[in-house]
Amino acid sequence: MLGVSPSGFYAWQDRPLSARAQADAALQEQIQTVFTRSRRTYGAPWVHAELRALGVRCGRKRVARLMREAGLVGAHRRRPPRTTWRDRDATPAPDLVQRQFRTPTPDRLWVADITYVGTGAGWLYLAVVLDVCRTPSRTPAPRCIRMSAPADRPDSPEPGEHPLVPPDVHGLYI
Repeated sequence: MLGVSPSGFYAWQDRPLSARAQADAALQEQIQTVFTRSRRTYGAPWVHAELRALGVRCGRKRVARLMREAGLVGAHRRRPPRTTWRDRDATPAPDLVQRQFRTPTPDRLWVADITYVGTGAGWLYLAVVLDVCRTPSRTPAPRCIRMSAPADRPDSPEPGEHPLVPPDVHGLYI
C-alpha cells in the first residue's frame, strides 16, 4: 500500500531521532522559553536576536521554521485605520458659535462629536450630543440613561423611538 516493506517500516519506527532532530528539539525548548518570557510578543527576528544574545548559534530562518511548526506567532503592531480623508480644496465649515462654549439658558447651544473604539469584536462608534448649558461642570450626573434592548424584550423601544433618550429629556442632563 505505501510501497514500504514491513521490516523497513519497523526499522524506521525503532530508529532513534537524528542529530539534527535532537538539536531542533533542544532549540525548540529554548525558543519556547524566550517566547514565553517576551509575553508571547516576539516574532522570529526578535527571538533569534535574543537567542544570539544568550550565546545560541542558529539561523533566523531555522528559528522561524521551528516557531511556525510549534504554532508560535508574535504580536503584530497594527497601524490605526485612517477614518478621515481631508479634502484640502474644501472650505472649512463656518464657526457659528465663534468659539463661545458658554450659554446661560438650556436649549440654546448643542455640541456633538463622534469617535471610534477598537474592541475584540470590531470597531464600535460612539456619538455624543450635549447641551452646553448642561455640561457636567454645571449639573449633576444623569439620573437615567436607558440603553437599547433586544427587540424581543418588553422594555425595548418602539420603532422610530430613540433607544438612548427617555421621553422627558428636557428635565434631564444626558
